Amino acid sequence: MTVQGETTAVDGIILSDAAAAKVKSLLEQEGQPDLKLRVAVQPGGCSGLRYQLFFDDRDLDGDVVKDFGGVSVVTDRMSAPYLGGASIDFVDTIEKQGFTIDNPNATGSCACGDSFS
Repeated sequence: MTVQGETTAVDGIILSDAAAAKVKSLLEQEGQPDLKLRVAVQPGGCSGLRYQLFFDDRDLDGDVVKDFGGVSVVTDRMSAPYLGGASIDFVDTIEKQGFTIDNPNATGSCACGDSFS
C-alpha cells in the first residue's frame, strides 16, 4: 500500500492513493467535485467512539483541512486529536470492499472494530 504524506502522520489524517482515487470517483459520479470528505469521531462503539465518513460542503469553525491530490479531507476540531496519524485506505477484494481506517490511537481489545481511546 502506498500512503501519501507518511512523514506527516503525527499532524493529521493520511489518505492513501487508492482512497483518494475512490473519493474522486464517487464525487464525479455524484456530480459534486467540490465536496470534501469529512472524517469525524462520533459517540458509539464499545469504547464510546466510532468513525464517521461523509461528503460535506460546510466549513466549520476550527476545521482541519488537508489536500490529497485534489481531494480535501476535513476533520472538526473535536475529532482531530483522535485522528492524528490515522490512515484511510480503500480496499477492493473478494472478501471486503470499502474504506478502512488504521488508527494508532485505536484500542485492539474491542470486537466491534469501531472503538478507540
